[in-house]
This record gives sequence, C-alpha cells and structure tokens, in this order.
Amino acid sequence: MNKMKKEAISVKNLTYTHPDGTKALEGASLEVYEGERVAIVGPNGAGKTTFLLHLNGILRGSGQVEVFGKKVDKEKKEEIIKEVGIVFQDPDDQLFMPTLFDDLAFGPINMGLKEDEVRERVEKTILSLGLMGYENRCPHHLSGGEKKKAALAAVMSMEPKILVLDEPTANLDPKSREELIKIVNDLNEREGITVVMATHDVNAIPALADRVFVLNKRVVAEGTAQEIFSDGALMKANNLEVPEVFKLFEVLRCFGYNCEELPLSIDKAIEHLTRTAEVNGGHIHLHIHEHMHDKVKKLRSEYKHH
Repeated sequence: MNKMKKEAISVKNLTYTHPDGTKALEGASLEVYEGERVAIVGPNGAGKTTFLLHLNGILRGSGQVEVFGKKVDKEKKEEIIKEVGIVFQDPDDQLFMPTLFDDLAFGPINMGLKEDEVRERVEKTILSLGLMGYENRCPHHLSGGEKKKAALAAVMSMEPKILVLDEPTANLDPKSREELIKIVNDLNEREGITVVMATHDVNAIPALADRVFVLNKRVVAEGTAQEIFSDGALMKANNLEVPEVFKLFEVLRCFGYNCEELPLSIDKAIEHLTRTAEVNGGHIHLHIHEHMHDKVKKLRSEYKHH
C-alpha cells in the first residue's frame, strides 16, 4: 500500500483480557489506510470482534489505537464515535426505536444536529441504501436482509469516515448478500469510506477487500486475498477456508489444467478459462495421468475438515 496515503487506523501492540481472565488479543498490530477495504479473518475465538470494538473505544485494552492520528481514549470518545461507525453482527443489537426513521435519526440527534439537518441526513441515507418506503416500518418486522441494511443505515446517517462491519454477510440469503456487498463497495467508491470488516465468508472477500489480515490473537499474516489464500500452511494453521472457486481450480490442476495463479471469484474463473480456451483453439484440455489420483486424494484430505 502506498505509504504516502493517510493512515486511517493504526493499532500497535493491542492486548486485551476478558473479565474472566481469557486472553482475547496478544500484541495485535496493523495499519489501515484511508479509502482502503480491509478484511480480518481468523478462526473462532481469534479475537476479531474484540479487536473491532477497540476501534471506537467500546473496549479498551493496553497498547495503542489511533484513528486519523488521534488516540482512541475517553477524552476523544465523542469525536471518534463520529468518525468510526460500527455495524454489529446482529442487527437487533442496533435497532431499538419504534420506526426505521427514528433509528436513523437517533445518531444525528445525539450529535446535536438541528431538526432539519437530522431529516436531511436520514433522507439522504435512506436514498443511498435503497430503503425508500421503509421510513415508518418497525425495524423488528423487517426481514434479515432488510435489518442488516437498516443497521448499516443507522450507522451511515452519522456520516462516519470509517465503516467497521462484524460479519456483514452472515445469515443473509444470496440476493441480500449480493446487495450488501454492492452497497458497501458503492460507499467505498462513491464517498471514499474506509471499510474494515471481520468475516468468515471467504467467498465474499475477493469482492470486498483490497487487503486481508489473518488475526489469531495477534496479526499473523497480511497480504492480498490472492497471497493469503494461496498460502496453504497459513490456512491450515489457522483453521481457515479458501473460496470454493479456488478449490475447484485446485481440482482442475490435478487434471492437468495449467494455472499458476488460482482464481478466487467466478469473474476471474471465466476470464482464465476463456483465455486458456483461446490459446488452445477453443478447447480446454483435461486429462487423467498416473499421479492424478494421488493429487486428488491429497487435496481431499486437506479439505476433509470442511
């Protein structure tokens, strides 16, 4: 990443112990640059949610957390909350007002904005997230996908510069998931919002992240999605899954398909297959050879825990 870019988040040596004595984070460090989209992956119990909750001061461990050069501490809490919007995994933790309009107005009202400014913010957010007609609906009567959008809207109405998402695609049907990915990417492209998310949804990462951090109480690796998912030993050591498309191309490689860099998404897969077919006169050649069965067997054993 270009070092000339402004650091949006800087975390140095962050350590946090839960009240029951369990160590959740042990010296975690990372930098996120302005306008970047970052995914944090790691096994269950790796400290991902705990880490996210330090980014706007909900939790405070030892170490240093800075947002746009300002330390996240008690004195700056108000300022930080305006700049860092956290969307929790469960939308019901975020939606508590009688109508969607009230939920979206809650943050701006608490920021001390005047009534007409609050209305303007709410209307702008409703428009940008495609929630027109939902203003007077009760959030608890919305579907799972609508609730996720509503929780995101409640945070976006405060116009944060950094959007922090905990498992944004969890429990969504394919259409809602696709829609949420598009909304997050639009906010990043259109408004330059920095996006940090913790996710188990490895198939969404190629579409949602410029860089990936592997967190297991501390940051154990960092790189592009391609670099991270191509590191088999890293994946295994941290109980991590690779995208399904990547697995398919590993199988194709056992059948003699020539592929240096394995695609991570359907789009990249189509691109690769098209290119290969063009070079080979419109055909893709796969074949069974003597070592194929051993290779497939090895691959199967690698993925058997999934």
